[in-house]
This record gives sequence, structure tokens and C-alpha cells, in this order.
Amino acid sequence: MADSSFDIVSKIDRMELDNALNQASREVTTRFDFKDTGVKIEMSGEKILVEAETEERSKAALEVLKEKMIKRGVSLKHLEIKDPEQSGKVFKIFCPIKEGISTENAKKITKLLKEEGPKSVKVQIQGDAVRVSSK
Repeated sequence: MADSSFDIVSKIDRMELDNALNQASREVTTRFDFKDTGVKIEMSGEKILVEAETEERSKAALEVLKEKMIKRGVSLKHLEIKDPEQSGKVFKIFCPIKEGISTENAKKITKLLKEEGPKSVKVQIQGDAVRVSSK
């Protein structure tokens, strides 16, 4: 009998995230209620930065970004959304991008599969992925 295996991973589609960011940025610059509020949405490294002159506008711009991500099929679970921080005259919301399975969650998945899965299942943690194999 052949061996079967699959990987449990948590990866984000960077192209779709980039498309969602571009769409949100374009909408924020053209919408009437965002005129003259200094709203910017940009990605720098592994963080998304939403910036505006008021806390309400920064939260509204973040909602526009969330809406675009949902439309593009990018899960909001990949963002760790922080509270708005005031930096001078602007409010900034930093959203680090989460990718991969943490070792803590990988251990939980491994334990759950060993307890409740069939006896022939072997589970291995491989970096930020979990490999499940069976004979």
C-alpha cells in the first residue's frame, strides 16, 4: 500500500495582498470622505501601515483595506491588527503580517491528531508546517 501525506501550512498569497493594498490605497485617495485627511495605506517589509490625521479616519481606512482583502480572498487572520498610535499629528495603525504556523500551534495540532486521529497517522513538525503521513 502506498504512503500518503499532506502538509498543514499557513501561507498568504502576496500578489493578492498587494492587489488588495493597491485597491484600498486607490479608493482612499479618491473617496470624498477621505479628502484632505492625509490617509495612506502602504506595506513596508512584513508590516502594513495605515496612517491618517484622526483616529476615526485611520480606523475607516483600515476597514476599507479589510474589505478589499476579503474581496480578493485574503484571510484577515494573517493580520495582527494593533490599536491606533498617535505619532505627532497623525495616527498610525501597524498591522504585522503573520505567516506560517507557530511552534506552539504546531504542537497543539500534533497532539490533537495523535489523540483523535487513526493510529497509523504520523505527525512531524517541519519548521512552519506540519506534515501528516500515513501508510
